[in-house]
Amino acid sequence: MLRRLVLALASLSMLAAGLSGGASAQGLFGAPPPKASSGDNAPADETSPPAAAPAPQTAPAELAPATSVLPGSPTAVVKPFYEHLGLELEPAQRKNFIDPAKTVLDKSDALRASGQGECLDPNMALDNANYDKLAIDKSLRTIEAVNGDEAKVVVAFVVEGHQHRLEWKLKKVGGAWKVSDLLSVTGEWALSQYQCE
Repeated sequence: MLRRLVLALASLSMLAAGLSGGASAQGLFGAPPPKASSGDNAPADETSPPAAAPAPQTAPAELAPATSVLPGSPTAVVKPFYEHLGLELEPAQRKNFIDPAKTVLDKSDALRASGQGECLDPNMALDNANYDKLAIDKSLRTIEAVNGDEAKVVVAFVVEGHQHRLEWKLKKVGGAWKVSDLLSVTGEWALSQYQCE
């Protein structure tokens, strides 16, 4: 039951992000449905202009090309974690995190330094999937949704035929976006739930 609720909430979150994400959402969810033609059973709206004939398609529709990432955007904060394996565990990256994520990462560092073992998987940003940079680079899609000083970046990719979907939660602090949590929709875990003690 909890799994269904989590998946339903994640789907709604991604759908909302897709609706506000415009063209970037098309890359993850596919092309928008075609507009209704005048031959449909829908009632005619006399105030709207006549519908234009659809352009003939000579090639199958492809995913929307990746849009450029705006510097300082939530996506710009998340993107490096997919370019460098295990970057989220680097102490130098702590400047990009706030609580509750920062506290968990700091406790993980302390546990590692004490010699008592590891708490977090170095592949967290990859949903603990095997690292295959080529597969990730080819399939990686992101959708960003900003609501005031809070944002979500949904990341989807395919590794070894398995789809992975993660949600990065960010908050604006001092004019800069900081990661507050990382959730796996497919793996049903959250960074904030780890107890590294």
